Amino acid sequence: MFFMYLTFYRGRMKTLVVFDFDHTVVDDNSDTWVIRCLPGEKLPDSLKNSYKKGYWTEFMGRVMNYIGDHEVSPAQVRSVMETIPFTPGMTDLLTFILERKSNIDCIIISDSNTMFIDWILRAAGVQAAVDRVFSNPAKFNDLGYMEVQCHHTHDCDRCPINLCKKHVLELYLSGQLNGGVEYEQVFYVGDGGNDLCPTSCLGGCDVVMPRKGYTLEKLLAKQHGSLKARVVTWSDGSEILEELRASMKHD
Repeated sequence: MFFMYLTFYRGRMKTLVVFDFDHTVVDDNSDTWVIRCLPGEKLPDSLKNSYKKGYWTEFMGRVMNYIGDHEVSPAQVRSVMETIPFTPGMTDLLTFILERKSNIDCIIISDSNTMFIDWILRAAGVQAAVDRVFSNPAKFNDLGYMEVQCHHTHDCDRCPINLCKKHVLELYLSGQLNGGVEYEQVFYVGDGGNDLCPTSCLGGCDVVMPRKGYTLEKLLAKQHGSLKARVVTWSDGSEILEELRASMKHD
């Protein structure tokens, strides 16, 4: 009887897929894609040169103010953002996840912003595949200017001041566990330097999937055995889907 209960319980455990967004779900940087809504599709050098490392969200606030000053409407911004290309195979992957929501949870942790991500996912019809989006909160004010805020504050000295993805992931996993949801396996899919920090909280059953040829792959290669999770590189969504399918064959 105990064995039957244990088998049933393990069968109810879920898989968690964690995505970065820019250069992962979409095949470009959403924060730079928005520049296409401007006449000439470029920023003045004075604005570009105002960026200070680690303070990207503050910089994007100035960019969106500049866009607002040029009387670009929220509808125009949205229509431009909806044209950003998805990484090949990603919509198929998200559709696969959507069709298996009883077994797979999916979250996005991104240094983009909540409004861009929501628009882009909805335009592709895959927003229901994603259970939660953790990103910098964004909204349009009464003047039609987009305001972007930092996602949170933290004390991690390895991450930008507005977002530590490890902190977000740990809080999410803890909250889910308190709610009775335990993950048999976590897949972390990303590309950039700020995706390194969360990989340190992954366990031996988990998989970190860096995009081939991007910064995260290079940083992981320097970990020298300190990483517990298995590393599997990818170039398009079909390779992630193949890995996810293989892990679920026993279900």
